[in-house]
Amino acid sequence: MPIPFTCPHCQAQTSVDDRYAGQTGPCSHCGKPITIPNPVGGAYAPAPAARGGNALALVAIIVGGGFVMLFIIGILIALLLPALQVARSAARRAQSMNNLKQINLALHNYASVHGTFPPAYIADANGKPMHSWRVLILPYMEQQALYDRYDFNEPWDGPNNRLFHNTVVPAYIDPASDGTGAFTSYVAVTGANTLFPGAEAVAIKDVVDGLSNTISVVTTTDDEILWCEPRDLEYDKMSFQVNDPLEPSISSDYPGGAPVGLADGSVQFMQDDLDEAALKALLIRDDSAVAAPAE
Repeated sequence: MPIPFTCPHCQAQTSVDDRYAGQTGPCSHCGKPITIPNPVGGAYAPAPAARGGNALALVAIIVGGGFVMLFIIGILIALLLPALQVARSAARRAQSMNNLKQINLALHNYASVHGTFPPAYIADANGKPMHSWRVLILPYMEQQALYDRYDFNEPWDGPNNRLFHNTVVPAYIDPASDGTGAFTSYVAVTGANTLFPGAEAVAIKDVVDGLSNTISVVTTTDDEILWCEPRDLEYDKMSFQVNDPLEPSISSDYPGGAPVGLADGSVQFMQDDLDEAALKALLIRDDSAVAAPAE
């Protein structure tokens, strides 16, 4: 239906097809821009904003929708991030426990060949520690080539062996550790009547309390012990609170406790609240006291 209207500039009256409603163009009489009105309910409604205004409104809607979408995505990330962190921590903990299983298996393979578990260290003529048990089990950790290059005629920090201080042994690194590959996350607890009393090697028969009741290897957050260094956690100088923040202790970066290996080859997650007496019983191989890590 034609739309009649009057030019507001020259007062000329004319009509156009209703398909041009709302559009802007030059007046056929005076040439000045005019906007064709929209008929609503038999009357003439004010002409809508020019197309440029519509475009701005559309852009505003799109931008506003984008902000809403970003807000929703932010909420989803906030909800999912803790779950992802928990899953990542669980995966790292599982890998750490697998590392302990590999170390335990190497200890038993060493014992099968030598008749004893490895000593905590090999000492020189003056009793000074020269070589760590972690070096002695290298052939059973798929590290025969590294073992063959190591020189047992000089100490661990001698001219030749110092070259290995930056060498990475993957199974000695806890995946949650912040230390470099040259350091170890796994240590023995050394001291009289432990599985690693020092330069003395312990046979399986000497583990009077039973292999499943005696700790073999533990985790530590001390990132200053090189894997080839003959140094471990000392029974007489350690705290018997797991994850003690003030003293050397069995510790990890996992919430609630720390993975430990037992002399029977199994691995357990030792809780923070394990009783000190129970921990001491697990570290001593022949005190006739039996305790189990709390999982």
